[in-house]
Amino acid sequence: MANKLSLTATAREQLRRAKEAPAGRSAESVVSGHSNSLRQTVVALAAGRELTEHESPGEATLQVLSGRVRLDAGADSWEGSAGDLLVIPAQRHSVHAFEDSAVLLTVAKV
Repeated sequence: MANKLSLTATAREQLRRAKEAPAGRSAESVVSGHSNSLRQTVVALAAGRELTEHESPGEATLQVLSGRVRLDAGADSWEGSAGDLLVIPAQRHSVHAFEDSAVLLTVAKV
């Protein structure tokens, strides 16, 4: 892997793929630590699509690269748009895209 990567170009490509995919989503890992303790993945969701409720994979954040999303966890929810960083709680959660959106998911496993 290169030492430099354009998140903008990666997000644009993943959004193109998401719009063509039946599930309306696409993802590409951009950083994966040697011991799998750190992983960063660009995830794209077409407008109106979501990542259904799932377990938290460890300490994690979502940085919104483009678009607008909502992170739901139980009775709580947080909205984010380009430039926002959402801390994912350590509980089941889902992500909904209000518009074509790309996020950088960062997971640190201890």
